[in-house]
Amino acid sequence: MAFSALRPISMPGILLLGHLSAGVTGAAEPSQSTEAPVVGPLLALLPMGPKINVQMVFDIPCVWSYFTYARLQRALARFRASGGQAELTFRPYQLVPDATIEGRLKVDVLRHAFGDDAEHSIARIAALASDEGLTFHPERAVHSNTFQAHRLIAVASAQGCGEDMTERLFRAHHTDQLNLADLDTLKTLAAEIGVGWSDEGIARTREELALTQRLGVHGIPILQFEGQPALTGTPSEDSLLTALRSAVGRR
Repeated sequence: MAFSALRPISMPGILLLGHLSAGVTGAAEPSQSTEAPVVGPLLALLPMGPKINVQMVFDIPCVWSYFTYARLQRALARFRASGGQAELTFRPYQLVPDATIEGRLKVDVLRHAFGDDAEHSIARIAALASDEGLTFHPERAVHSNTFQAHRLIAVASAQGCGEDMTERLFRAHHTDQLNLADLDTLKTLAAEIGVGWSDEGIARTREELALTQRLGVHGIPILQFEGQPALTGTPSEDSLLTALRSAVGRR
């Protein structure tokens, strides 16, 4: 299986587009896989049940997280159609934890960080998204704090709607240019999916974010299929389906 390499990153501009400088080519031309055993303990927190558990460490503004999630959803649909059972556990990660609630246009942040190169990279991201069947408007996306969005995913997951809620939040950010730190916006999105709004989960979300920091997570997305090393980067749909089937075989 081929997976694109993921490099540790720290510059806010790179993080905002999910490896703006290092990941664009990798998404189109996956290279050799990079294992991330440092996140192995995440799986140990989960008891083995009747369904294959897939854990995903991600953030909503990361384009590579969205690409990977879209591919994973297609792989899961094929896996489930053949009788497989799987469930996703979402692990929050904040690319820019000190981002404001009010937000600002992502393009302004990128221009400040990269100057003229930002425009070219934004265009490439939009083109890659189109190849994935996704509609991106990165030039109008709102860069804001994602803590409440991750908390909503936890609430939705407890109600059996985590996958649908996560997809809607990805689309809300990358396509609809909504501010995911705005509580009224999040309440509207939750209602669309049929998720009952709750103010619970603040402490739990903080604990989850602290956990990823303690485990040394520096780049996303990360996927872990039970019994297998963690995978980083943007695996292909077929590779993800193979990983699901391999997880079954390891039981």
